[in-house]
Amino acid sequence: MRALDLHSLADVAHAVADAARAPALRYFRKPVTVDSKGAAFDPVTIADRETEAAMRAVLAERRPEDGILGEEEAAVDSRSGLTWVLDPIDGTRGYISGTPTWGVLVALRDASGPLIGIVDQPFTGERFTGSPDGATWTRGGETRRLTTRDVTRLDDATLFTTFPEVGTADEGAAFRRVAARCRLTRYGLDCYAYALLAAGQVDLVIEAGLQAYDIAAPAALITAAGGVVTNWRGGPAHDGGTVLAAATPELHADALALLNG
Repeated sequence: MRALDLHSLADVAHAVADAARAPALRYFRKPVTVDSKGAAFDPVTIADRETEAAMRAVLAERRPEDGILGEEEAAVDSRSGLTWVLDPIDGTRGYISGTPTWGVLVALRDASGPLIGIVDQPFTGERFTGSPDGATWTRGGETRRLTTRDVTRLDDATLFTTFPEVGTADEGAAFRRVAARCRLTRYGLDCYAYALLAAGQVDLVIEAGLQAYDIAAPAALITAAGGVVTNWRGGPAHDGGTVLAAATPELHADALALLNG
C-alpha cells in the first residue's frame, strides 16, 4: 500500500479516536448502570455502546467500503480488503472502578494483519499511535517518538498482565514460570500496559483469552515501537487468544521458551 494511502488512513484512525473521547468521558466516574454479557461477570455500560456508535459513524461517512469488527455491534463485511478493529472501552472493569487505565482501541488491518494501531486514553489525554512510520505518544501539543526499552534479560524485566489467574490453570502455571524469573510483576492495566511497553516503561505483557479487538491495536503499536508480539506458540496474535508482547527479541525468546515448558 502506498505511503500516501497510509497517511490518509491514519487521519481516519485519529478521527475515529477523536470521536470516541466525548462519549467515553461522559459517564466516567459518574453513576452508570452496569450490565453483564454472560453468567460470569463481563461488564458493559452505555458508555461502551455509545462510544462504539460514535466511532462507527465516522467510518460510515469516511470509509463506507471498509469492514468493521467491534466489541459491541455486529461485524460489517469488508468490500475494500481493509477492516477496522474497534474496542470502544478496553478495560470496562477499570472504567467502572474509576481507574484511568482503560483505553479506546482503533486498528486498521488487511489480510496480513494490523497496519495502524491507536491506544487512546481520553481521561489523561494521551494517545499512543503505531504505524509503518513508527510509534508516537501525544498529549495536547506534546509529541514524542516511542521505542521499546533495550532490556534483554528476564532478570531485569518488568512484566504485566491484567488478571492474576491468566486464563486456564495450565496457562496460569505457564505465566508464573515467566513471572518467577522477572524482576517485577504487576497486574490490572488492560490496554494501558501495552502502551507502556511501547513507551519503554515496561518490558513484557503476557495474557490469554483475548479477542481480536483486544489486541489488534496494541500489536500494531508495539511492533511500530520495535517490540515483538506473538501468541504463545510464536505465531500471529492479532486474531486473539494468547499474547506475548516483548520489548526485545531476546526477552521474547526466553519468555516463549518458559511459556512452553
